[in-house]
Amino acid sequence: MKVVIADDESLARERLRALLAEHPGIEVVAEAENGLDALQACSQHRPDMVLLDIAMPGVDGLEAARHLAAFDPRPAVVFCTAYDEHALSAFEAAAIDYLMKPIRPERLAAAVERARTFIAGRESQPPAASNSQPRTHLCARLRGSLRLIPVDEVHYLQAEEKYVVVHHARGEDLIEESLKSLEEEFGGRFVRIHRNCLVARHELVEIKRIGDGHVQAILRHGKAPLEVSRRCVAGLRETVKAL
Repeated sequence: MKVVIADDESLARERLRALLAEHPGIEVVAEAENGLDALQACSQHRPDMVLLDIAMPGVDGLEAARHLAAFDPRPAVVFCTAYDEHALSAFEAAAIDYLMKPIRPERLAAAVERARTFIAGRESQPPAASNSQPRTHLCARLRGSLRLIPVDEVHYLQAEEKYVVVHHARGEDLIEESLKSLEEEFGGRFVRIHRNCLVARHELVEIKRIGDGHVQAILRHGKAPLEVSRRCVAGLRETVKAL
């Protein structure tokens, strides 16, 4: 079983590595000091289990777990933390166990067995349930590595074949998610203007009708106006009025 350990404290990582060494058949394939490095490591090594701290700089463990829930194959996520108040959020992020520091050998052993059971039935596992808390970043895969895009930097999302193009403050990236699922997760932040396009509400400046009867949305940072479908016009007008 391949394992990634993610904790910003080197001593905590060393202890987990030492405890895992007592279990035959386990290989620690990578260590990470923050959530972004953990995601990079998981993308590269495709581990079976990830031991995640919660309080890490940058992308924390909960955010990383929300992204790992969409990985294929999905690793078994076990949180290892000094705080008990995040347990509900951890299981909403599809974790299989939640260990309190200092990690006791018998609790880690139980988590390893849970992970083995999860892995054995992984092919029959349903997709991870939607999280009650939206992510703060979107995850784009770039030639074997990952790029996390802050959601508050996204200008608009446009469906293109099986991908969604994320237009954001630093350029454009492709993500392998559906526009429908993004609308469900981030409905309070984005508004649909077309069957293939969601726009960040804070980016909307105005909507205008052009000579041929079509309607366009003008964005604060858009290079060009975006087409608005007829069925979205009325709702979009109300959205712009409320801004």
